[in-house]
Amino acid sequence: MPAEQQNAFALSNFVPYDITKGEEYMGAPMRAHFRQILLNWKQELMEEVDRTKTHMQTDAENYADPNDRASQEEEFNLELRARDRERKLIKKIEKTLEKIEADDYGFCEACGVEIGVRRLEARPTADLCIDCKTLAEIKERQVGA
Repeated sequence: MPAEQQNAFALSNFVPYDITKGEEYMGAPMRAHFRQILLNWKQELMEEVDRTKTHMQTDAENYADPNDRASQEEEFNLELRARDRERKLIKKIEKTLEKIEADDYGFCEACGVEIGVRRLEARPTADLCIDCKTLAEIKERQVGA
């Protein structure tokens, strides 16, 4: 799922976290903020899954024309692929929620530094700081080329 589509969920009800001077990074209020972001995102994804299921059940028609049938099958195929990506994202959200509960959220899995509040607001499931993510992408391009 493209990042802009992935994060579009939060545009309507998102309020940036207001960091107070001297506040501990990933203290209880900050963790609660990200927990709520993730729960809202997961809820919206689950609602989309339900809408797709209903759509496919109610709009499935047995067209006589093979072209119409093929168009409908392709539409359903695209929807199912999108839902599969969202299913994987839901699993990642659940993993991230577990990290919040374990008090292990907001730190880079590669180097251990703080990922940063603004990066996590842009990508709540991020598990690498921007430097480690950039290096990983460079390595991926070199191996993939």
